[in-house]
This record gives sequence, structure tokens and C-alpha cells, in this order.
Amino acid sequence: MKRENIDQLVKVEYHQAANCPLKDSQFSFFQIVYVISGKGFLKINDNISSYSKGSLILITPNDQHYLEIVEKTDLLLVKFSERYVKEYKWNSINSMECLLYGASFLSGCILQNKPDIVLVDSVVTSLLHGLNHPDLYHEELTLHYVNALIVIAARNISKMRAENVASNADKRVLDIINYIQGNIHDPALLKVSAISQKFGFSESYLGSYFKKQCGETVQHFILNYKMRLIEHRLLFSDMRINEIVTEFGFSDESHLNKFFKKQHHMSLTEFKKMKRAKVLA
Repeated sequence: MKRENIDQLVKVEYHQAANCPLKDSQFSFFQIVYVISGKGFLKINDNISSYSKGSLILITPNDQHYLEIVEKTDLLLVKFSERYVKEYKWNSINSMECLLYGASFLSGCILQNKPDIVLVDSVVTSLLHGLNHPDLYHEELTLHYVNALIVIAARNISKMRAENVASNADKRVLDIINYIQGNIHDPALLKVSAISQKFGFSESYLGSYFKKQCGETVQHFILNYKMRLIEHRLLFSDMRINEIVTEFGFSDESHLNKFFKKQHHMSLTEFKKMKRAKVLA
């Protein structure tokens, strides 16, 4: 399995291909792929989806991916490192990293919000113009355009990330999900009583409202989301177990191991060894 790295925080590239430029490889970075023209199929991990003109695809670190081209394809590739996502000041979007890592269970085009289609097309046109006609402050402008794409991707993922969320879900449930993701490291703020108080609901109403909108309980959503982030820490970072314990507010390593074993039926160390062995196989 080929593994590709980048030597800078952000990199933008244009590719025209009749054969696959993404084949049997993994990245150590995030990549947003915009299909300028062409069509084919994209396999990410175990999911296969079609792509066509206007598709916006997010590949997260260590996703296994393969691009099968049916019709000659033009691509804009926007690559950015994990450190860039973590360190950039995203203002009110305090769960940016969570949103992007949360995309690992998605496949295919993430551009589901119709008004964003025009925005993405405009941003891509500007990035292509910059590649072909670099001028004064080219790098600064490129970063602004890349940031716009990241935020648009995050916005669309935020509307997809609850797998069973109702198609007509109102803004309040999305605000609750944003709150949960933004405070996922603070157990006190994730109590049903704290969430209810924050949004002016009774605890019983919050429970029935969230389940109706998302198809699962608040507690189940929090557990699954936290588990997904812990899995990523184990597989794709150099964090020690005690650092993960601190980050997610567990009392000690035993507490975290008990939480993890309840779902995976194996210890943190066993999970890490097994999954990484598959990645390197």
C-alpha cells in the first residue's frame, strides 16, 4: 500500500487523467477532491460510490481509496495537514476537527446543501485561476479559498453526520449536535441536564425530541461520536493512552479501557495493534 505525505500545511493541485491518479494508496493528510469534469467510481475503505462533474469528496487521513475512471477526468485536489486543521483559528466552529474526522463514515459526494454548489464552483474557479496566473499575494489568497472549501465541507458534513437524522430536521437539533461536538471533551457539559438547560428543554422533552429527529438517544449519539474520535486517536496519532484519558475527561486509563471494551470487546492496546496491522498489511 503506497503512503503519501505532504511537506507543507496546504497544497493545491490540478490533475487531468484518463487513468487513475489515486490507486491503492493512503494519505497522511486530508484531501478535498473536486471533480471539474468526467465520471467514474471512487472506493473509500469498503464503500463504492459514483462521481461526476461537480462532486466534492473528502478523503480523511489513512482512508484506503481507489479511483476508477470511466470518462477522462479533471480534478482539483486540495491537500491540507491535520496540524493545519487543529491549529487554524476557526472562530465559532470549535469542532472543525471533529466534523472532518467524523466524515470517515461517509462516502461519495458530501455536497448536499444546494446553495453551496454555486459557492464551491466559484471557489474552485478562483483556485484554478490562481494556479494558472500566480500573482502578488497568491499564497495568501489560496489559503482564504482553501479555508472557504473546508468550512463548506464541514457545513455539509454537519448536516449529514447524524446517520438517521430526519430529512426535515429543524435547526435546533443541528445546534444541539454542534454543541455536543464542540464540548465532546467535557463530560460535565454533556450531561442531559446540562444540554437541557442550555437549550431551554426539560430533560424528558430533550430525550423524545432528539430521538424523533435523529433516530437515536442523546446518550447513544454522544457515546458513538466520542468512540469514533478515540478510535482515530488510537489509529492516526502518536497520542499516549494517558493523553487520550485527559483529553476526553476520563478519570484514569482503567476507566477509558472499561468504556472502550464495552463496545469493542477488546482493550485499547489490542484494538490499536489489530487495526494498525491491517493498515500496514
